[in-house]
Amino acid sequence: MDKNKFFKVGITGAVVTAICCVTPVLVILFGALGIGAMVAYLDMILFPLLAVFLGMAGYGYWRRKQI
Repeated sequence: MDKNKFFKVGITGAVVTAICCVTPVLVILFGALGIGAMVAYLDMILFPLLAVFLGMAGYGYWRRKQI
């Protein structure tokens, strides 16, 4: 098993989630799909998801330092 797996997944997920939080990528996508009413609920999903991915990156970094 790759010892940097948590760190890589955490950083990748945090970057993707941050792009979706900061830029209007999901707003445009939801509008194009016809589910624009769901935009109001994006913050309830994206911010906790960002916290989870940053936690994974922090755990992976800490674990990499231990080994």
